[in-house]
Amino acid sequence: MNFEEIGKNLGLPDSIIAILPTIVDVLLALLILVIGFIVAGAVGSQLSKTLQKRKVDKSLAGFLASLLRWLLIAATVIIVLGRFGFETTSLVALLGSAGIAIGLALQGNLSHFASGVMILLFRPFKVDDYIASSGYEGTVSEIGLFTTTLVTLDNETVIIANSAVIGGPLVNYTTRGSRRAHVEVGVAYGSKVPQVLEILTAAAKRCDAVLSEPEPFTAFTGLGDSSINFTILAHCKPGEYAALLHQVRTAAYEELDKAGIEIPFPQVVVHKAAND
Repeated sequence: MNFEEIGKNLGLPDSIIAILPTIVDVLLALLILVIGFIVAGAVGSQLSKTLQKRKVDKSLAGFLASLLRWLLIAATVIIVLGRFGFETTSLVALLGSAGIAIGLALQGNLSHFASGVMILLFRPFKVDDYIASSGYEGTVSEIGLFTTTLVTLDNETVIIANSAVIGGPLVNYTTRGSRRAHVEVGVAYGSKVPQVLEILTAAAKRCDAVLSEPEPFTAFTGLGDSSINFTILAHCKPGEYAALLHQVRTAAYEELDKAGIEIPFPQVVVHKAAND
């Protein structure tokens, strides 16, 4: 494009004609920047909507959309700098080196982040699920990109790094809809086993926390040093485990007491040998 001819045809002074190519480059660069920002915003917004339609967590969808938006903006800026004669290859290499350095410095946090992305994508649990992880159990109140927050039965807030959640054993009690409790009960020797089985099962059935399906069941589990032992197996909602233990133990004690069946305490019988 002959800017000198264009300038003369427009009647521009020589001083303006001399800088006309620079003015055009600046205007074109501004146009590219504006278009780049608009496209980046539109693409990021569309990606966020698409991910949310596919049930991807809002936090992850927002992060990925923001990441794509800034990558497009960075590409636009590099293109503009290239038009002004900057060596973009060196700039890209510099940015890459900076990215590696930052990645090494934040290695632990990046591990938490990667684990958070895995949780949000593969969904081994979701908010309001009752889980056990890293020695804690409770209801999931928040799933972040770096940490997962639980609220325990003691109303304690526990924040666990996502890498610890993914890297260790994870139990999700909610996926099956119920959790089974084992309540151990010992009665005195001489008690009638069928009677005890019937009493303990009936005691469990009258507890509010015990689910009717699957039905509670009592098993004769062994012969102890001071007692014959039974185990009540009963299901409850995941968040009512402690309530079930309390209710079933209380009901079992009351019903056994009514039936006159003794719950023994540990004892040792010592026989003294006669002296010759």
